[in-house]
Order: sequence, then structure tokens, then C-alpha cells
Amino acid sequence: MSVLSNHRVLGPATVVVGAGICCAAVLLGDPTTPGGVLPMCPTKLILGVTCPGCGSQRALYSLLHGDLFASLHYNAAFVLALGLLLFAFGAYCLRLSTGRRIRGWQNMRYSAVVLLVAVLGWFVVRNIPVEPLWSLHV
Repeated sequence: MSVLSNHRVLGPATVVVGAGICCAAVLLGDPTTPGGVLPMCPTKLILGVTCPGCGSQRALYSLLHGDLFASLHYNAAFVLALGLLLFAFGAYCLRLSTGRRIRGWQNMRYSAVVLLVAVLGWFVVRNIPVEPLWSLHV
């Protein structure tokens, strides 16, 4: 095995650099401007329905500008998922630095099933044309 593959910092550093590049692209692309350089959701474009990920670019853009409430309006599930991913990444980095096994949420028994049900539920709820729920449609 090479020295680079065993290096503890390389994996997390790659993730941080990749996330930084994505954040910079969203900041420079400004998804809140219609007809911008960032693409529209293909599901919404082709099928006309709001998918579970619709509004994620605008939610990230709002988060990067410090506007949590606008971010939650665009896609609340994305904000929650981002929190879960940050927690999992933190647990991973802590495991690498301490050498101890830290159990994250993604290793729990039914986490995949719960995640799938939550995403499908979010997809259905966002597309119900009843006024309290229709405000989730972006």
C-alpha cells in the first residue's frame, strides 16, 4: 500500500475540498436567479413534479448566506440531511484521529429504511396540492 492511501488526513481533506468547490459553484452560480448557469432539476423539468431534492441548490445558497429560514423554505429535508451528513463526517474524522470506533447514525440497524421512508414521504407531501402542504412546493 502506498503512503498516501494510509494517510489519515487525505480522505477528510478531499471531502472538505470537494465540498468547498461545490459551495463555491453554488455561490458563484446564484441558483435564486432564473435562467442562471446552474441547471434546473431534471425531474421538475421533465415530469413537472417536485422531487425530494428540488430546492437544494437554493437552500445551500441561503445557508451560505446565513439565512436559515429561507433555506428551510426551499428544502427543509436538505437542511436536515446536511446536518446528519456533518454529524457523520465529524464522527468519521474523530474516529480517524482517536482510533476509537464511533458509531454513527448510518450504522444503526434500520437507518436505511427510515431514510428511504422519510425521502419518499417528503416526495409525496411536497406534491399534495392542499394549501398547508402546497407551501412546501418550490
